[in-house]
Amino acid sequence: MIYFLALIPATALTIAGYFVLFLSNRSEGAFRTFSKYLGFWAFALAALVVLGAIFAAAHGGHHCPMIGERGMYGRMHARGNESGDTQSGANPQAPAGAPNPAAPPGPASPSPQKP
Repeated sequence: MIYFLALIPATALTIAGYFVLFLSNRSEGAFRTFSKYLGFWAFALAALVVLGAIFAAAHGGHHCPMIGERGMYGRMHARGNESGDTQSGANPQAPAGAPNPAAPPGPASPSPQKP
């Protein structure tokens, strides 16, 4: 759908570019040079509109993770608590001497056998 919306300004810019180039052939001096640059600029803008539509359609409504609810960095750093503190979030760090509760248990020791 976005392709069709981009075709309207791209078509208008292309027609304006052809019109300006047509008029530049009938003019002289500095105005002729300016008109040629203006015509090519209109073609370049039309191409950028089409490329922008292709880029927007390729993303399919997905937004950049840098733009979001939590300031400049979005949801990328949203693992912390609501105040924005990412150090004391869902996985707090244990003190240096404490055992790690998330570590898997070691191998089971064999039970002593009585002969």
